[in-house]
Amino acid sequence: MLRLSKRSVSTFLGSGERSLRVAAAATSISRSSPSSTTDSKRGESESRWYSSLTNRKCMKHESLPQLNMKTNWFIMGYRNESTAAASDSASQAPPPVSRLLDLIVNSLYSNKEVFLRALISNASDALDKLRYLSVTDPELSKDAADLDIRIYADKENGVITLTDSGIGMTRQELVDCLGTIAQSGTAKFLKALKDNKDAGGDNNLIGQFGVGFYSAFLVADRVTVSTKSPKSDKQYVWESEADSRSYTIKEETDPQLIIPRGTRITLHLKRDEKGFADPERIQKLEKGYTKEVEVDDDPAESRKDDQDDQTERKKKTKKVVERYWDWELTNETQPIWLRNSKEVTTEEYNEFYRKTFNEYLDPLASSHFTTEGEVEFKSILYVPPVSPMGKDDVVNQKTKNIRLYVKRVFISDDFDGELFPRYLSFIKGVVDSHDLPLNVSREILQESRIVRIMKKRLVKKAFDMILGISLSENREDYEKFWDNFGKHLKLGCIEDRENHKRLAPLLRFFSSQSENDMISLDEYVENMKAEHKAIYYIASDSVTSAKNAPFPEKLMEKELEVLYLVEPIDEVAIQSLKSYKDKDFIDISKEDLDLSKYKNEEKEAAVKKEFGQTCDWIKKRLGDKVASVQISSRLSSSPCVLVSGKFGWSANMERLMKAQAGGDTTSLEFMKGRRVFEINPEHSIIKSINAAYKSNLNDEDAMGAIDLMYDAALVSSGFTTENPAELGGKIYEMMGIALSGKWSSSEVQPQQQHMAHSHNAELLEAEVVEPVEVDGKK
Repeated sequence: MLRLSKRSVSTFLGSGERSLRVAAAATSISRSSPSSTTDSKRGESESRWYSSLTNRKCMKHESLPQLNMKTNWFIMGYRNESTAAASDSASQAPPPVSRLLDLIVNSLYSNKEVFLRALISNASDALDKLRYLSVTDPELSKDAADLDIRIYADKENGVITLTDSGIGMTRQELVDCLGTIAQSGTAKFLKALKDNKDAGGDNNLIGQFGVGFYSAFLVADRVTVSTKSPKSDKQYVWESEADSRSYTIKEETDPQLIIPRGTRITLHLKRDEKGFADPERIQKLEKGYTKEVEVDDDPAESRKDDQDDQTERKKKTKKVVERYWDWELTNETQPIWLRNSKEVTTEEYNEFYRKTFNEYLDPLASSHFTTEGEVEFKSILYVPPVSPMGKDDVVNQKTKNIRLYVKRVFISDDFDGELFPRYLSFIKGVVDSHDLPLNVSREILQESRIVRIMKKRLVKKAFDMILGISLSENREDYEKFWDNFGKHLKLGCIEDRENHKRLAPLLRFFSSQSENDMISLDEYVENMKAEHKAIYYIASDSVTSAKNAPFPEKLMEKELEVLYLVEPIDEVAIQSLKSYKDKDFIDISKEDLDLSKYKNEEKEAAVKKEFGQTCDWIKKRLGDKVASVQISSRLSSSPCVLVSGKFGWSANMERLMKAQAGGDTTSLEFMKGRRVFEINPEHSIIKSINAAYKSNLNDEDAMGAIDLMYDAALVSSGFTTENPAELGGKIYEMMGIALSGKWSSSEVQPQQQHMAHSHNAELLEAEVVEPVEVDGKK
């Protein structure tokens, strides 16, 4: 059995399937059911029932049939098929109304478990209505002071009974509320409160649409409503079946079923839905105690005892376990988000996070706040310690990380960007709105002005949490956050222009002066020299390739810091920001890099005069491969570099776009069309090319050197050569020229000299002939 406290009844409402498992009574057992007990005396005197809205036991000595339930569902929004006045006999509903009921039941609700939340919501409204009306008319609540909601589940018979001690309904109210589709008693009551200023005060009434009661037919084929209003001396019973076009209303005549005030709803579950009454699905609340009972003597032993009159006869007993039903308060604890944030400890916040979202690690940060004004809602938000879906998944905005409640009634945790943009989809938490309606579709939420305002404020609070982590003294906390969710924030730079000012301070990048530790844009700006007027960056696939690229040579020589954008999303994110604190972002791999403060105008004029015609000669040789050839101001050690057009793709972006499956080759050709070939006039290779131009314009070796220089610049600048084999052939050819005879001549010449020396020596020896005497003559 279950009791729900009025103070926090909605905690049960908001817990979905889990609440259903927790909220029903244990299985009905013939020997221990409330209506029939093995030991009638024990069953009538010891069965204990607990109030759901009080902190004491009630009806301690009554079994269920005699139990003064003091309960009532004021079924706010109960209605059925006919608007005609019902009689004690069946009232017939027109066929279209019956079909409309079927449409509402089967289309409005996609989750059958919602029936219990809907019915408890109605009961909660009934209790609230009684409380309000009792302020001006105390007689209404004199018969039964306790305000409670009770749930009893009978597994064996497939029956669930929900009882409240609210305002109840008269016969006419049964006709109006249960016999009329979409007739909301709560909505009428709220209108009456507005019209009557004396009633005043805040209200927590839930149902306002008049369709919640119909959810009972999702699981039940027959529904019985027994109700007693303090305004009436009689108790009435309303009954209808799921497929019926009629309902009946009759007066309750069974004394055992009379209640002092309130409503009792009995759901006779469908054959396939009887699992909802299973205590293992709801909660095991069946309890037991051990007692001794007498047992009959064995006849053989009795005859033996009769023969010995002197023997004292003792009663024989045995221990048995007897079952009984008990009420248990399931929601005594107030929801944590309704408590004062000053009274909640960090450990309580962490425990709530772990249990609610099935996590084993504590969150990095949390934020508990209340928003009032245009909209009113309470919320607790968390920043998870790790990304559950992996660091590379930043596009899945459909998560179950946010649990939405309306007046403490759980609505949904299945959102697709309605409360948070997808780049903040990793944020987890609870949002409890006071203004949103119940029983509405996702389409209505998407168009709701209230939701848009809520989203804006939730996003702001999320940024405040993340900023708090970034400003923490423990730098490792933000490093951990950035490692898991940095890509999400970069995605936000692309998709959410309105929050650029909040996103930019949270970004982190490596730089030419910090290759091991990431820095923020604020740190970059603080390190800027007086003449440093822009934020320079270069996009590449790694810190090593960015550092060794020819583009930042002059900047690093002047000790100007350059950001290294090494993630694929970085370049697009920075381009979306455009500037930070009035400092423009400048891609140093593109043309028109302004380093005029470091130029010597006289020297530059002389260089242009010296190399101007050489640039034209190189451009003529390269043809359409480049848009122009210019003297570079960004190079210091490299002979040349190939830079992108000001409005075209960089080498890094071109590489990424080529890697995209199904990329548009037309746009690729257009965006990469303008490239500028820059030369370094102080390099020895360029000086040699300049000399070649002056000596022989048509020198084949000079032409080959220009081609090879362009191909080398293409690769060193991060572009992809269109003909790698041709480039390899040119390199091999140049290597052959450079190495020709360098080692072979030095080895062969000494060998030839040695062979020549040996040969001469042999010749000389052959010429030496000693004189020989023959017959005394030489």
